Order: sequence, then structure tokens, then C-alpha cells
Amino acid sequence: MATIVFVHAHPDDEASGTGGSIARAAAEGHRVVLVVCTDGDLGEVPTDLAVGETVVDRRRRETAVSTEILGVARTVWLGFKDSGMTGWPQNEDPASFWQADVDEAGERLAAVLREEQADVVVLYDWHGGYGHPDHIKVHRVGHRAADLAGTRRRFESTFNRDVMRRLVRLLRMREAMPEPNEDYEDFDPEGPADDGNPFGTPEAELNVAVDVSAHLDQKRQALAAHASQTTDIGMMLAMPPDAFALAFGTEWYIEPGTPPGLRPGWLLDER
Repeated sequence: MATIVFVHAHPDDEASGTGGSIARAAAEGHRVVLVVCTDGDLGEVPTDLAVGETVVDRRRRETAVSTEILGVARTVWLGFKDSGMTGWPQNEDPASFWQADVDEAGERLAAVLREEQADVVVLYDWHGGYGHPDHIKVHRVGHRAADLAGTRRRFESTFNRDVMRRLVRLLRMREAMPEPNEDYEDFDPEGPADDGNPFGTPEAELNVAVDVSAHLDQKRQALAAHASQTTDIGMMLAMPPDAFALAFGTEWYIEPGTPPGLRPGWLLDER
């Protein structure tokens, strides 16, 4: 059995981005480790926070429920503050992940990879899927950590831009969303995301399509565990079953250093 380390920027990213792959690896008996780089403090503030409870407290508890559903064996919090979206003043916070020295942060993550004797590490593509500063930093720090630890096999999680276009057309054609969302109605995968680049990666530039359809229920439950993040998670959970399956039934990866071309595969296939 192998050990696979998934590196994510915030609480809830593990569910939306790679929840199916995490659940599949755990179901096959592999050891799954989740590293969350930031505290998620700049996410939505729940309206029902208890006296003395913080956003960070709530999001850690939600992550604990999500990871239990998905079968994660160990969760590591890397210890950086949430940097917020591009242009927010929190980008300049010296304690934020965005401001972290790549070598120092990389060594923190490399220590986990060494301790776990990781066979595979999963991070993000060059612009973190949609340009969030913390996601971009996961790409940079993740590769640096893998270099430091000697972890050769790495995959970059991303969105399939072509599938996102098909999904938007499906939902608009059927007017399937129970509660119309202005952000969704205006959403264009080809338009500028948080860093000004389009969302995700064109299908022609992807390498591995991982079928996680057998774990869709787990993925939905893990998303629902992050109930405090009502805007994004609520939109995902509001999708009708066929749209949800199109959006989340396959997870998409770039495998640096491999020949171009998309293939069906698995992160733990023998090479």
C-alpha cells in the first residue's frame, strides 16, 4: 500500500477539489494524509458562532468531519494565515501564506513528506485553478517541498475548463438551479478569474482523468460538512444529480514531466 499526501490551501478545498480521489485512495487501503496550509480565517463567518468560538475553530471542526467521511488518516495544519483574495489587504500580512518564504514553507511541508515517506504528493496547477494567492502558493511551496523531500511523483489538481463550459451550458439550458445565483449566471470559465487568468486548464493540457463516480456520495457529504461556507458550498450542493456528477464525478490532474495527452488513470497506478 502507498502513502499519498494531498496539499490544500484552505479548509473545504479537500472536499471540492480532490474529495473523490481521497475517498478512493482510502477505500483501496492506502494511507491518505491531508495538509491544510492556512487557517481559513477569511472564509464566510457563520451566523451561529458560539460565545468564544472563532471562524478558525468552526472550520477545523468542519474539516475533522469531512476528513472522517473521506477516510483521511492524518490531517496536518501547516500554520499560515489565510491570505484572502487577490488585492485584499491581508495579502500583505507577514504571517499570511502568500508572504511566506518558499524555502521555509517548503521545508515545513517537506518534513511531513519525509515523515510519511510519501509515495505521491498532490498539489495545484501553476495558478491554483482560479488564481487565489494561497492556491498559487500551494503550487510553488508544494513543488519546493517535493524537491527537498525527494518525492518524485506529483500531480497538480485543476479544473477542466472544457467540462466547466459544458456544465454552465447545461445549467443555463435547464435553468436547473433551484435558487438563481447572480454570480453563477455571470460565470464564464473563459473570463478572468481571481488573478485575471481563465479558470482551470484546457482539456488538451491535462494528463490524467480520475473516475471518482463511485465516491460521489462521500464527496457530497464531505462538502456538506463545510456548512459554514454557504455561498460556494451551497451552490455546489444545489446542483441536480446529473450536473453534480458532471462537475465532480471526474477529477482532473496534470502530471509534470509526462507526455502530453489526456488519459483515464489513477494517481497510484504503477509506472
